Amino acid sequence: MIEIVTEVDLFHPPARIWRALTERALLAKWFADSAPGSDRWILATAALPGYDGDTEVETVELRAPDRLVVRCREAGRATRLACDLTPTAHGTRLSVREVLEEGDWDADARAEQHEQAVTGRLPAILDWLAFQNVDLRRAEGGLTAELPVVRLLGDDQRRPGRRRVLLAAGAVTLIAAAAGATVWATAGEPPAPAAPAPTTSLVMPSSAAPSVRPTTARPTPSASRRSASPSPTPSPTPSRTPSPTPSTVVVAPLSATYETVTDRVFGYRGEVVLRNPGPAPRPTWTVTVTLHDGATVGSVSGAEATQDGPVVTFTGSALAGGESATIRFDVRDPDPSHNAPTACTTENTPCTPA
Repeated sequence: MIEIVTEVDLFHPPARIWRALTERALLAKWFADSAPGSDRWILATAALPGYDGDTEVETVELRAPDRLVVRCREAGRATRLACDLTPTAHGTRLSVREVLEEGDWDADARAEQHEQAVTGRLPAILDWLAFQNVDLRRAEGGLTAELPVVRLLGDDQRRPGRRRVLLAAGAVTLIAAAAGATVWATAGEPPAPAAPAPTTSLVMPSSAAPSVRPTTARPTPSASRRSASPSPTPSPTPSRTPSPTPSTVVVAPLSATYETVTDRVFGYRGEVVLRNPGPAPRPTWTVTVTLHDGATVGSVSGAEATQDGPVVTFTGSALAGGESATIRFDVRDPDPSHNAPTACTTENTPCTPA
């Protein structure tokens, strides 16, 4: 039997850590998204290191805010994971212990995954929760500090040769500004904001008849006299040029889908796919996305973007008939429970889920 144990000391009370362990919106920010359920639910762990697929989770023991025990089944293996919270003089000691019960796994990769989640992303969420209830009268600081110890234990814990220390990390401190924590999960500076693009109202009817130039009858001049006869040759009946047959151009409304492709601690990456189902090209197009209050758009690909308050307007050049355009954009949002905009439309038509 192999078990992985991760312990971390946090400057946060047990109740706050318990929220991060059990509330779905918070759990998705520092670990993985989950499908709703009561005693059983699904964790989206397929893309995480140390996992080969999504994990089915069953609650074994739930004693708030001290102990949470679950049984996990994923890719032919079963494990038992226990989280214990113990109050300390400066906060809480969190102990996460996972034991392999069936199958096999890469213990080193799983231990690394534990370390990244518990000593990296979890403290950022706890700091954000703490800043929601800041007491400015408090003299002592409330910064996050971790003293993680991750170890891999073999079958015989009494034999020194079977015990490996995987990690002994020093203290990690995350310092936030007085206005609140603004942690961005990806590296790199955001590009300079794009120059505002003029917004053009595009109104096109379902069919347009071309204008027809009126035709004027032109009489033929009278024939020259052949003799001194006073009777002139009568003028021919004037003819009228036939009018051109109007052509009809069908302009189909654009459609769009939205998907959150990446969920981060304080933000996400969104993707809008815009489609022109009709045969006629669209010279310009507009997609409007409404963010939550305080959120800002960062890097954008596939369109020009301008932001006015929570409203972000994406514009692009011609879109041929039957073609599509893909817009990807990064959003910084100070609320970790937000992972998508509040609205998405194109030409007043709501975007549909991808």
